[in-house]
Amino acid sequence: MSAAPPELPSTAARARLCVTAIFALNGFLAALWVAHIPVIGDRAQVSHAQLGGLLLLIGACAFVAMQLCGPVIDRWGSRPTTVTGALLLCVAVIGPALARDPETLAVSLALFGFANGALDVSMNSQAVAVERAYRRPIMSAFHGYFSVGSLIGSVLVALTLWLDAGVVPTVIGGAVFGAAVVAAVRPGLVPRGYGDPRIEMSTAGTVAAVGDRRPPSPRWWREVDRRQLVVLAAVAFAVMLAEGTAYDWSSLHIVETFGTADAVGAIAFGAFSAAMTVARLGVDRIAATFGPVRLVRYGALIAAVGMLIAVLAPSAPPAIGGWTVFGIGLAGLIPQIFTAAGNLTVHAGGRVISVVVGCGYLGMLAGPALIGFLSGAIGLSGALVVAIVALVLAASAAGVVAPGARIAPTS
Repeated sequence: MSAAPPELPSTAARARLCVTAIFALNGFLAALWVAHIPVIGDRAQVSHAQLGGLLLLIGACAFVAMQLCGPVIDRWGSRPTTVTGALLLCVAVIGPALARDPETLAVSLALFGFANGALDVSMNSQAVAVERAYRRPIMSAFHGYFSVGSLIGSVLVALTLWLDAGVVPTVIGGAVFGAAVVAAVRPGLVPRGYGDPRIEMSTAGTVAAVGDRRPPSPRWWREVDRRQLVVLAAVAFAVMLAEGTAYDWSSLHIVETFGTADAVGAIAFGAFSAAMTVARLGVDRIAATFGPVRLVRYGALIAAVGMLIAVLAPSAPPAIGGWTVFGIGLAGLIPQIFTAAGNLTVHAGGRVISVVVGCGYLGMLAGPALIGFLSGAIGLSGALVVAIVALVLAASAAGVVAPGARIAPTS
């Protein structure tokens, strides 16, 4: 008989704090690149078309890294891959700032995308393990602090650009800070098996005795409910397709549809981001009270209503309100999907998470591209209906995140 996860609030709290710091750091480092895109693009002399291709390159490299990290996590755990991915991202974020031509920028962004993909899968695996130990939903808060880190990074970039402090010193300073954060939190990241009910833990929070810890099978897909995995991946694709529309099209939708100034358009994306960030910091309580299925179902429908308001709005203010509702509805969806993926199996959890996160990432890339293609034929407002359809489909498949498939302690 194996012991239940240890009741060690101080150890669990420390692990949660350290994983939260990694999520925030990921958002911070990503913002150092995203907020500097106009400056870096000019310095590297890339056209808008070339920049679009480079953004796809980032996504492709991230997807490759996600699939490569899955087996590594299953074999050695997510702690070493999280530390390696975070340190690699600290180094990789410097490359684009140093690039002075399209070729160098392409190589730099390929490394950046790879590092970001590796860290994305690894830190979500860490979050799933800590959430298991807590025995209550905490995943949304991790994702909320990613957004907080992004906001801090964006403010830092805006301030240093205003002060004309220089792109390279800013990015290098941010990278050094990031490496220091990784060194500080590394001891608190959880080892392989943490939170697994089949494993006994010592009072120090380390693995003391192991039950069934078979190495991951090369045919790992035989150990999972493949239908559930496919549906989880499809729902992640649909939800992140919808989320991607806000990142790439919310501001332009306000400007093009209502003829507003660019500053007014930026308010739409700001409202969406702020709503999602605040909601993610509080949505775990909703998940604990009503369950993940209801949260995903009604959250997706609320987001769909928000998009419908934005599309049908007669003027900019209600449209911005629609984008705000859209962010509130989306806030809790991806965390529940990633949690369900991480708990689908214990022998190949890393690979399952890599598949689901990877498919979600593809959706975030595909959604804006599809809407851009359709907007040429039916207009931007009409093309945004794609997000509504995706969210309705996600709501209809919300049962896939039901906790019945998750790991239960053995007795």
